Amino acid sequence: MKRNFKLILVIVAISAALWSFIPREKNDPEKDKLLIELLTFVIERGHYDPAAIDDSFSKGVYKDYITALDPSKRFFLQSDIDEFAKYENLLDDQIRNKDLTFFDLTYSRLMTRLDESKSYYKKILKSPFDYAKDEDFNTDYETLPYAANTDELKERWRKQIKLTTLSSLTDKLDLQKGKIDSPDTDNLTESEEEAVEKLQKERKKDAVEIKNKTFEELEKETRESSLKSLNEYFGFIDDLERKDWFSVYINAIASRFDPHTSYFAPEEKERFDVSMSGKLEGIGARLQKKNDFTEITELISGGPAWRGKELEPGDVVLKVGQGNGEPVDVVGMRLDDVVKKIKGPKGTEVRLSVKKTDGTLKVIRIIRDEVEIEETYARSSIVEKNGVKYGIIYLPKFYIDFEDSNSRDAGKDIALEVNRLKEAGVEGIVLDVRDNGGGSLKTVVDIAGLFINEGPIVQIKSSGKRKEVLYDRDKKIEWAGPLVIMVNNFSASASEILAAAIQDYKRGIVIGSKQTYGKGTVQNVIDLNQFLRNSDLGDLGALKTTTQKFYRINGGSTQLEGVRSDVAMPDRYSYVKMGERDIENAMPWDKIDAADYKSWNQQGNFDFAISNSRKRISANPQFQLVEQNAKWINDRSNENVYSLNLEKFKAEQEMVEETAKQFKAIRDYQNNLVFKSLPYEEKAFENDEMLKEKRDRWHQNLSKDIYVEEAINVLDDLHSTSENGTANLKKKEKLVKF
Repeated sequence: MKRNFKLILVIVAISAALWSFIPREKNDPEKDKLLIELLTFVIERGHYDPAAIDDSFSKGVYKDYITALDPSKRFFLQSDIDEFAKYENLLDDQIRNKDLTFFDLTYSRLMTRLDESKSYYKKILKSPFDYAKDEDFNTDYETLPYAANTDELKERWRKQIKLTTLSSLTDKLDLQKGKIDSPDTDNLTESEEEAVEKLQKERKKDAVEIKNKTFEELEKETRESSLKSLNEYFGFIDDLERKDWFSVYINAIASRFDPHTSYFAPEEKERFDVSMSGKLEGIGARLQKKNDFTEITELISGGPAWRGKELEPGDVVLKVGQGNGEPVDVVGMRLDDVVKKIKGPKGTEVRLSVKKTDGTLKVIRIIRDEVEIEETYARSSIVEKNGVKYGIIYLPKFYIDFEDSNSRDAGKDIALEVNRLKEAGVEGIVLDVRDNGGGSLKTVVDIAGLFINEGPIVQIKSSGKRKEVLYDRDKKIEWAGPLVIMVNNFSASASEILAAAIQDYKRGIVIGSKQTYGKGTVQNVIDLNQFLRNSDLGDLGALKTTTQKFYRINGGSTQLEGVRSDVAMPDRYSYVKMGERDIENAMPWDKIDAADYKSWNQQGNFDFAISNSRKRISANPQFQLVEQNAKWINDRSNENVYSLNLEKFKAEQEMVEETAKQFKAIRDYQNNLVFKSLPYEEKAFENDEMLKEKRDRWHQNLSKDIYVEEAINVLDDLHSTSENGTANLKKKEKLVKF
C-alpha cells in the first residue's frame, strides 16, 4: 500500500512543479480549473482501474451532478434540463480542457431557481390547507418528471409542503387525544432516566395545552412550523458559497471512477481527520444523504442511540427538535447542517422524528452523550449451553494506531480475549464481526493467524503490479477448538477478508446474513496541498482514491460478492438494496490464481453442524416472522404515494402501525441464555460502575439476540460431535493397547 502511494507522489510531484509558483486569488475560477486538472491527473495515475474519460463517463457525471443539485426535482424546470442536456456528452471534453462552462451555467441557473422558490413556499404557507380535498403526492423522485412550467412547479411545492404539515398535524392530533410515546428507559443511565422523566412531564403538559386548541389553531401552528423550517433551510442555502457547489461538481467527477473515490473540500478533510481520531460525540450514529433525505446508516456501539435501541440503520430523519422545542423539518437540508442540529452538549435531549424502514413514523428521544472509545474495542463474554461453556468475542472494527506500535490494536486484543476465554474453560468461540465496516488489514492477518497453523490470509493487487500475498508465519495456534464467525449485510472490507479466510481454510463456520457487504477495495487519502509550493491558492483539500483490490486465498474477489454465509439466516434487511453490488458504478468482481494453502482437517463435522442449523432455522417461528417482516419492509419501500386527505392519511398510517404490531415479537424476543463477564472484568466492576453498566447492557442485548443464540447452537453441535469423535478415538486406542 505504501509503495503504491509513494509512486503516486513521485508522478504528481513532477506535474505539480508546473503550478508551484502560480499566484491565484481565493475563489478565482483558475483555482477550480487547477483542481480539476490535479484531481483527474492523480486519479488516472493512482487509481487501481481508472475509468476512461469518454462520452459514457460524461453521461454518468451529468446524471450524478444534476441529481445532486436537485434530488427532489423542485428547483429546475424541464426547459432547464433541456438546456443542460446539450452538455451530456461534452463533459469529458470540458474536464480535459478545464472548461467550466457547464458548471457556470448550472450554478447560475440554480441560484436563480433557489431565489424564485423562496416566494413559492412563503405564499403557499399564508393560507390554510384544505385537508378534506382528495389528492395525493408521489415521493418517488427518481421517476418523477421535471415540472413543465412554473405553475406546475408551484403545485409540486404546494403538495410537498402539505404532506409535511399533514404529518405534523396528525402528530398534534394524536397528542391532543392523549397519545404520548413512552420511551424505553431500560438501557439509560440514572441521570438519563431523570432527564427523560422530566421531558415526559413537559410533554404531558403540552398535551394539556393542545387539548384545548381548535383544529384551526393546530393547523396554523403546523404551517408556522413549516415556514420556520423552510426559512432556516434557505438560510443555510444562502450561506453556501460558489466553492461549496463546485465541490458537488468535483465529487460527481471523482465518484464516477468508483463509489469510494471522492474529493474532500478543506472543511470536509478536517472532519475526516477528526473522525479518524476515534473520538465520537452526540448520539452515536452515522448519517448519509439520500436524495433530499438523511438516513441512519450505522449506530456506534456504546452510544446513546445504540443504548436506546429505538433508532435503527435505515431510519430516515424527517425532523429534529431540541429538548421540548418545536422540531425543525430537515428534509432537503444539507447533511452537515442536519448533523449540527443533532449534535449538542452532553446531557441535553434531541428529538428525532423518523420514518422507520417499515413506513411507520416515530418520535425518538435521545439524551446526548460522549461515545467512549473503549466501546470500539474488542470484548468478550461467557455463556453456558447444555452444561458446556462457550465464549463470544465482539469486534466492532479492526483498529490500530500506526504511529504507536505499543498502543492497543485489534490483533493484540483478540489474542488477549482468546487466552482469557481459554483460561475460563470455554469449549468453543463465536467471533462476532456484524456491523464491522473494516479497518487495518494487518490486524486481519494477526487475528486469522490465531486460528490456523500458518499460511496465506489475503491476496492484494495494485494497478499494474503482481499480486502480493499477506501471510501468517506464526505456527502457534491460539485456539484450535470449534469456531463460528458471525457476519451480516454491514460486515465489510476487512471483516469480509477475515470471514473469507476462515471459510476457505474450513477452519470455522460463517453464519449470518446471506452475504456480506461486498467491498473488496482499498483506498488512500492524498492531501492535494503537498503538490503545490509557494502558492496563494489556499487549501485544496484532499482526495480519497481506490488504489488496491482484495482477493480471497481461493482467488475470488470479495468485491460485490462479499462472503456468502455457510448458514444464512433471515434478517430485516434481506431484501433491501444496501450492498456494494447495488451501487451503479461499483468496481466489478473478478478472480485471480489461488494462493497455496491447505484446508484445516481437525474439524470434520462441519456438514453435520450446518445441516442441523438450517433445519432449526427453517422450523423456527421467530425466524419465519423475521422473513415475513423483511418481505413487508421491501413491499413498503415501493409504496411512495401518500394521500393528502387528512382522514385517508390517518387511516393509512394507522393501518401501517397496526401491521407493524404483528412484528413486535421480533423486538420482544428473549433467548434462554445467560451471558456473564470474565473474571478480570468482574473484579474491575468493583471500581468501575460505568463499565459494569455497559457490560450489563451488552449482555441484555445478547439475551435478546436470536442470531447469537443460533451461533451458540452451532458451536454446541460442533463441540458435541467433536467430543463423540474424540471419545470413539480414545476407545479404539484403548482396544489396541489391550
